[in-house]
Amino acid sequence: MSKVKARKFLKGQFVVQQGDVCKTENFVLSGCLKTFHIDHEGQEHIVMLAIENWWTSDLGSYINQTPADFNVQCLENSEVAQILYEDLERLFVEIPKLERFFRIIIQKAFAAAQKRIVNNFSLPAKERYLKFREQYPQIEQRVPQYMIASYLGMTKEFLSKIRSQLIEEQ
Repeated sequence: MSKVKARKFLKGQFVVQQGDVCKTENFVLSGCLKTFHIDHEGQEHIVMLAIENWWTSDLGSYINQTPADFNVQCLENSEVAQILYEDLERLFVEIPKLERFFRIIIQKAFAAAQKRIVNNFSLPAKERYLKFREQYPQIEQRVPQYMIASYLGMTKEFLSKIRSQLIEEQ
């Protein structure tokens, strides 16, 4: 536990910035964060939203200690528990069960990411939105619609149209 540090961030602050090396794995104690990439045209692409009890970072940067492809930014005042890469690697040697714990977390995250890719390729936009609402009802109330649209790979106008259709159907 001495290697885990709780840190508070204000709304809008970055936990990780694109181009910097991600030094910590981050467990959300409170708040809401987004993980996103800014492309060469300045377009934001949200790949993950994280709330309480979720892990977030630029995993590729963290594991390989290379420049981050993603930003992690607080959408609310947030508190995260952080562990440095070097400390976690040392703990894996000292506590083998901890390495297993993190392996399982990463495997589940990878499987979820693959499922999301398949859904984005194969499901119509309305179905993607309905799945999002079903899987993450607590996030929709905390995140602006344009960010949800980015996460789902659609424009905010198209998401608004889908939401209007759903209201009419009720």
